[in-house]
Amino acid sequence: MAQFIAMNHFKVNPERASEFEEHWRKRETYLHEVPGFLRFALLRSDEPGAYVSHSSWASREAFEAWTESEAFRKAHAQARTPEGVLAGPPRLERWEAVLEQENG
Repeated sequence: MAQFIAMNHFKVNPERASEFEEHWRKRETYLHEVPGFLRFALLRSDEPGAYVSHSSWASREAFEAWTESEAFRKAHAQARTPEGVLAGPPRLERWEAVLEQENG
């Protein structure tokens, strides 16, 4: 079964980048409660202020179930980024793996 990947792209005001990162470090995602969740990473680009939240799922169905779950509601209820940190709204992209390779 191919993995499903969801990525939210964020444009952060570069002078507020450390505040954005700290906000993510402190928030509870509740992802560990969700069947089909595989991994999460917050990625920082070499481009100042560019970030991506990257979550991997066992399937598209697992991701969609997460978006309709109580865990999702709890996570997003306390996820509001402080005003002025973001330079615009996040942009969601959804991807299905068509080829996967692992070490070992």
